[in-house]
Amino acid sequence: MSSGFALPAQGGAFQNWFAQTARPAVIVLGNEKGGSGKSTTAMHLIVGLMKQGHSVGSIDLDSRQATLTHYVQNRVRYASKKVNGITLPEHKRIEMQERMESDAARDQVLRDLAEAIESMQDRDYIVIDTPGSETFLSHLGHIIADTLITPLNDSFLDLDVLIRLDADGRNILGPSAYARMVLARAARRRDLGGPAPDWIVMRTRRAHLESRNRRDLERLLGQLGQRIGFRLAPGLSERVVYRELFTRGLTVLDIDDDTTTSRDAARGEVGALVDMVVSSPTAVS
Repeated sequence: MSSGFALPAQGGAFQNWFAQTARPAVIVLGNEKGGSGKSTTAMHLIVGLMKQGHSVGSIDLDSRQATLTHYVQNRVRYASKKVNGITLPEHKRIEMQERMESDAARDQVLRDLAEAIESMQDRDYIVIDTPGSETFLSHLGHIIADTLITPLNDSFLDLDVLIRLDADGRNILGPSAYARMVLARAARRRDLGGPAPDWIVMRTRRAHLESRNRRDLERLLGQLGQRIGFRLAPGLSERVVYRELFTRGLTVLDIDDDTTTSRDAARGEVGALVDMVVSSPTAVS
């Protein structure tokens, strides 16, 4: 089978991919600030989609940290103990090349990504985790995203990823460097024949108590979303359960026999996010 992710001599590695009417829907987790929960969210999305009966591939572009890869490896080891009901995605890791500024290194990364995507063309979804910094690999992931999910810690410090605020922290001066990068990659995607991505900003580590800061965050994000074109997801609360299952490669959706209030609420949060992604207007599968 020929790759739908061809590499024309003039560049533009995505034209053939975007031209396909039947291909996997690509979900990309992106945020240039580390610790936002990209990999944890990616794994929960992967499992949530598989639980709904979808076939899923996953690609890790964060070759330095490789947290999603380690998460999947932990899951493989846990499943090898013949634990029933542990489904696995088809997973690939794209290695960062040395001297990434060279054309040869970038071409190699493009070929590696093309091969990974070609191997997953029969999947319903491909979930991609990106580095927590602006890199060539991150740019590739943002260009190919049908749905871009930006997890954002629920604080004014992390809000700086998206927004530049005035000295009082009340009014928006404009989008941040990361937001401008997303818009630039979306424009590049359109140049290559791809539709605009569905950009979802998802608040993570939300406090359970209502506060003025929380209301101000919601107001500012709502204003910026209308201005630059993203929609807000309910997001994931601050729960230890999202992190404590990492070493076994599990998610809250795998623990059916635990009906504590906290885990029931966590499963509801993940389910709402999965439903939002599946109903995305950019879904093509």
